[in-house]
Amino acid sequence: MKTTILINCPDQAGIIYAVTGFIQKKGGNVIYLDQHVDKQANVFFMRLESDFNGKAEFSISSFRTEFVKAIAVPYHMKCSIYTDDMVPKMALFVSKYNHCLYDLLSRYKSGELQVDIPFIISNHSDLGDIAEQFSIPFYHIPVTKETKSKAEEKQLNLLKEQQVDFLVLARYMQIVSEKIVNHYPNKIINIHHSFLPAFVGAKPYHAAFERGVKIIGATSHYITEDLDAGPIIEQDVTTVSHSHTINDFIAKGRDLEKIVLARAVKLHLQRKTMVYNNKTVIFA
Repeated sequence: MKTTILINCPDQAGIIYAVTGFIQKKGGNVIYLDQHVDKQANVFFMRLESDFNGKAEFSISSFRTEFVKAIAVPYHMKCSIYTDDMVPKMALFVSKYNHCLYDLLSRYKSGELQVDIPFIISNHSDLGDIAEQFSIPFYHIPVTKETKSKAEEKQLNLLKEQQVDFLVLARYMQIVSEKIVNHYPNKIINIHHSFLPAFVGAKPYHAAFERGVKIIGATSHYITEDLDAGPIIEQDVTTVSHSHTINDFIAKGRDLEKIVLARAVKLHLQRKTMVYNNKTVIFA
């Protein structure tokens, strides 16, 4: 069995030695280790993978309990420990745009994304046929100003019933309220059709076009109560010129959105993201 450990704590001497020594004593073999120190905040971050295949009686529950007692508490660590047989459940939220949905479902179907998708939620019925193509349950939950609270209650009930681990807003054109954000802190991934923090708002491509920019981009980030100001996971850009129209901008942007969102989802699934002070540490 392979385990992945994510750690952050005050920086101090001996952390790597203590963690790797503990794993060795438990019969594990370290197969990957990456670490980072935020010198300004004096915080240590580490992602470590270990293999316990030679340990027939290995118990993740006992390992976690002993690790917390022997390592996490003395070093004042925040830690998360996963095994490779833990397949996360991902709910998809969409509206009318289909490009990100098609891309994620295609990657899921091909086995590129190691995840379970229990359902798709939408405030419109337009993309129900896509869910049917991929044999995934589709829930149409309309959202208006008057019904938003009740709609989110329905959404939360579905998420709880299916024990969903994280959400992906694949161009879901609704503001997610703190009611849902608080249930999934740093577990709601959004794709923004702009290179944040520049050109925020409803028509970033039009704003970029008017400014005569030479690059446009897309940004995937975790949702917080502060709308588009959450921790950034992944970004990318593409070049444009005076010869491109607004429609060219939009077409190029949609290609970027698919790629950037897929990369962000992969990083989250591979447990390579750590959030700290509204920023992310992304491990290779």
